[in-house]
Amino acid sequence: MEASSIIGAIVIGIVIGALGRLVVPGRQHIGILWTMLIGIVAAFVGAWIAMSLGVADTRGVDWIEWGIQVAVAALGVMLMERALVRR
Repeated sequence: MEASSIIGAIVIGIVIGALGRLVVPGRQHIGILWTMLIGIVAAFVGAWIAMSLGVADTRGVDWIEWGIQVAVAALGVMLMERALVRR
């Protein structure tokens, strides 16, 4: 993986984290840094899931891959919210 690929993945991860947070209903009491980290992890995990399912490389925009990444980010936001509420 090249440096530009990693930087691109981080930027996309931040967008994925924000979209994942928007998908979760209600107000989340987690910070923007947690949202960004969740988004970055979700981008990598979602890309791996899409690759495993064989939908990672399609013509044009990879809407299925983005959907998987946003769903993983939303799940991550919900789990982090619950973890922080329990403390």
